[in-house]
Amino acid sequence: MDKKIDVLEDLNKPMFVVEERLLRRNLSLIKSVADRAGVEIILAFKAFALWKTFPIFREYINSTTASSYAEARLAYEEFGAPAHTYSPAYTDYEIEDIARMSSHLTFNSLSQFGRFAKLAKDTNPGLSIGLRVNPEYSEIETELYNPCAKGSRFGVLASDLPDVLPEFIEGFHCHCHCESGADVFVRTLEHIEGKFSKWFGQIKWINFGGGHLMTRKDYDVELLIDTLKSFRKRYPHLKVVMEPGSAFAWQTGPLVAQVVDVVENFGIKTAILNVSFTCHMPDCLEMPYMPVVRGAEILDDQTASKNEKITSPYIYRLGGNSCLSGDFMGKWLFDHELKVGESLIFEDMIHYTTVKTNMFNGVSHPSIAILKENGEFQILREFGYEDYKNRMN
Repeated sequence: MDKKIDVLEDLNKPMFVVEERLLRRNLSLIKSVADRAGVEIILAFKAFALWKTFPIFREYINSTTASSYAEARLAYEEFGAPAHTYSPAYTDYEIEDIARMSSHLTFNSLSQFGRFAKLAKDTNPGLSIGLRVNPEYSEIETELYNPCAKGSRFGVLASDLPDVLPEFIEGFHCHCHCESGADVFVRTLEHIEGKFSKWFGQIKWINFGGGHLMTRKDYDVELLIDTLKSFRKRYPHLKVVMEPGSAFAWQTGPLVAQVVDVVENFGIKTAILNVSFTCHMPDCLEMPYMPVVRGAEILDDQTASKNEKITSPYIYRLGGNSCLSGDFMGKWLFDHELKVGESLIFEDMIHYTTVKTNMFNGVSHPSIAILKENGEFQILREFGYEDYKNRMN
């Protein structure tokens, strides 16, 4: 049996496990894309911020993206390089500290720019200032994640930009993807150029944001590289930056949980776990999407309609251990009866999930571990009562 599976199935407490081999696989691909296309690809903390893995990242990339004071400080102090920072709104009590810890600072609106740009530049004369722009086009279907939906609070419209950009603006930041393919980027780029190329001669760099899922198995990496090369040929003076989050940690490790009880109500069996969807896998409820559970088959509505004769006694909802009534998902078909103490492995739970966990209800928080390339299993962080108390103080 695979040693890796032995380690995960032998755990008796909930745990996020980063697999170094898979992380390096993604990092190698991303570095290859950056080198071949002649662009810079940096890590967005909003999707992955496990700082004890930063020494690995520094072997492949040089910079990161921050969205707040705390993330800018994490970049500066733990990653060891000033951040490319963007926030929907800066505050007067944080802007100077953020400016000191950033190499690039992007404003979301002309009013924020007018209020803080000179102060930021005076604080850090080497700071490169940018403006987020909105191309009014995105193929993201889930409105919760669509930054270009009508009425969006993100970015300046082309119709609101002056013909001559204000002093200090050196770059544009445009984010309108979410786990998207290269073909989507090709179509989106047409709109970005159509709306904003008239100002390209006035700027030094353009950041195409995140959502470029180049480490996904079916992603057309060659199309992405060709598209970026073509863009750079059209605008050779522009430095191109991309800041995916999910792509770095995509399929790099699971969340391992254990069954603590099985209950039945009106013929529905629920395996209650020592993790919570609302606390530890919030995207599952927000999106929502059904996570893959190792060794189980997802029975969503579409599957159920095709398999109306499924009558297995091993169909379970999976329930979280918070008091929220809706803290469950289902259904999954297993090949055996679930037992108390058995480990369930939720695949691909490192990107976004680890940064969005919370301590609602004070439920036990999963530890964080790394499975190293040499097979060593190392606990990076464990959480206890003091962590919960300090969050509430």
